[in-house]
Amino acid sequence: MNYQDYELKEYSSANERLWEASQAFPVLMRKVYVWMTLALAITGFTAYGVATSPGLMQAIYTNQALFWGLIIAEFALVIGVSAAINRLSLAVATLMFVLYSVINGALLSYIFILYTASSISTVFFITAGTFAAMAFIGYTTKTDLSSWGKILLMALLGLIIATVVNVFIKSTMFNLILSYVGVLIFVGLTAYDSQKIKQMLLQAPDASEGAQKVALLGALTLYLDFINLFIYLLRIFGKRD
Repeated sequence: MNYQDYELKEYSSANERLWEASQAFPVLMRKVYVWMTLALAITGFTAYGVATSPGLMQAIYTNQALFWGLIIAEFALVIGVSAAINRLSLAVATLMFVLYSVINGALLSYIFILYTASSISTVFFITAGTFAAMAFIGYTTKTDLSSWGKILLMALLGLIIATVVNVFIKSTMFNLILSYVGVLIFVGLTAYDSQKIKQMLLQAPDASEGAQKVALLGALTLYLDFINLFIYLLRIFGKRD
């Protein structure tokens, strides 16, 4: 093989890899939003199902061991998927995500008791519209949002600490302020995470299992952004029964 033939072969190989990557990206992005949407649907159906079952509601919210066990299981699943994603198979990681969605739905069942069905529906559509707008901005903007990351995470940490403090002081006004702050934080995180996920998946050479596990983590991240945004908006706009 002469030098020109070698260059031509390398050029063709590079083009083939670029073509595979360009084909993989839309497939992986589609998986992110399909997984996220399915997880939201599972959470919603589970929450409604538990809320309409007095026995399950009583079991969860009167049995402290079960209630805290579910909360601990949630944290364990999120940490497990995030920290051990490289050691888990795609099937196991997906199953853990589904299980997390079910547990989260069971714990969110209280919203159907506290708030009217119409206000839950209204806030859901407000959340969906806000989320879609911010995800679109994060996906399309040419501005680097990486500097937002540390600021938003610090703000989120502050929000968690303030929420814990408010458990003891029980201030309605402070709780409302925290809800507005929470909305701002998760609006920002939605744009930031959307851009970050896009950048990560653009680097994937193909739609292999490893790349799909990255997409699954992206779906989990956006799912959490959506759920938290929904909860804080519900605290602001939800109408009580």
